[in-house]
Amino acid sequence: MSQKAIPFLMMRGGTSRGLYFGRTDLPENRDRLAQVLIAAVGSGHRYNIDGLGGGVAVTTKVAMLSRSADPKADIDYFFAQVSVTEQRVDFRPTCGNILSGVGPAAIEMGLIRAEAPMTRVRIRAVNTGALVDAVIQTPDWRVTYDGDLAIDGVPGTSAPVQLNFRETVGSITGMLTPTGKVRDLIDEVEVTCLDVAMPVVIARAESFGLTGTESLEGLDANTDFIARREAIRIKAGALMGMGDVSASVTPKFAIMAPGRNGGAASARYFMPQACHPSMAVTGAQCLAASLLVPGSVTHGLAQAASSPAQLVLEHPSGSIDIMVEYAAADQDRPLMLHSAGIMRTARLLARGEVMIPASVWP
Repeated sequence: MSQKAIPFLMMRGGTSRGLYFGRTDLPENRDRLAQVLIAAVGSGHRYNIDGLGGGVAVTTKVAMLSRSADPKADIDYFFAQVSVTEQRVDFRPTCGNILSGVGPAAIEMGLIRAEAPMTRVRIRAVNTGALVDAVIQTPDWRVTYDGDLAIDGVPGTSAPVQLNFRETVGSITGMLTPTGKVRDLIDEVEVTCLDVAMPVVIARAESFGLTGTESLEGLDANTDFIARREAIRIKAGALMGMGDVSASVTPKFAIMAPGRNGGAASARYFMPQACHPSMAVTGAQCLAASLLVPGSVTHGLAQAASSPAQLVLEHPSGSIDIMVEYAAADQDRPLMLHSAGIMRTARLLARGEVMIPASVWP
C-alpha cells in the first residue's frame, strides 16, 4: 500500500524550527492526528531518524494553520509539541517562536493575501486563545526573508517579524497567579507561579545553589537539580489547577538571577526537561512580567521602569528584548498587563510533501 503525501512547509520561526501544515490537510480526529505528526517528525528516536525532526525539542514542533472564524483574527494557529524520544504529542501549550513563522507561512500557503510594503496578520493561538498581531515584510506583495535583524540563537540576519501579544494573562489557567498567591513554598523552595502567555513556575537560581548563568549543557547534566525541579513543577501544576502535569510540557519551569551583562535579569528556561538553548517567546513574556509583579520571587531583580517597559532577559545564547505595556499595581488594583511586543525573524527552509506510512493514516 502506498504512503500518503501531505503538503508542508519547513520553517525556522525565531529560535525554533518546525513543520507547518494546512489544518485541512490533516485528520480531524485528535488521536489519528497525533500519530500522523509522530510519523512526520520521526518521534521515538533520539535522532528522529525516520522523520523530519532534528533530535531536540526546538526542532520537533508543528504549526497547523487555517482561516479563522473569529472576527478578531485572520488565521487560526494550532500548535503541537511532538516529543523527541517518546511517541507522544502535547496539544496543550503554544509556541511563540514557531508563531514567528505563522504570518509568513499563511501568506506562502495562500491563506491570506500579502499587501505592500508590510502585511499585518491577526493570529489566534487555538491552544490558548491568545491573540497576536504579526507584521510581515512583504515588499512587492510577497514575503521577503532577507533583512538586517539579528536575534541571539540564530546565525546571520533576516527580515524582522514584529509580534504584539494581546490578552496574554491567564493563557491556560485564566488567572495571572493561578495558585491564588504571588509566592508559594514547595519542597522548601519559594516559587512564583504565573500565567502570562505561558504558565511558568519561577524560582530564584540561588534557591538551588545555582548562579543562573550556567550553560545549558551543565544544567542538563545536573541530575540532582533536574529531579528537584521536576518534583516542584509537578506539585506546582496541581496547585495551579492544571491537574497531573507529569506527562505534559506545561507548566514550564525557569530560574532567574541578577543580570550579568546589562540585562534586567539572567534566565534559564526549561521545556520542561531540557534547558532551552535560548529563550521561548511566550516564556520570555511571563518571566518579564514576573519582574513587574510586586512580591514575586523575581521582583526587585530589575530596576523599576514605567510603561512601556523594555526588559532584556539574558539567556544561554545571548539576550531577548520584551516591550511590556502595563498599569502598575497599587493597594486597590493588581498589576494589569496590556500587551507584550517582541521582534523575531523567520525563514522558509523547504516546501514539498511529507510521506506518512499507510499504516498510520490509510
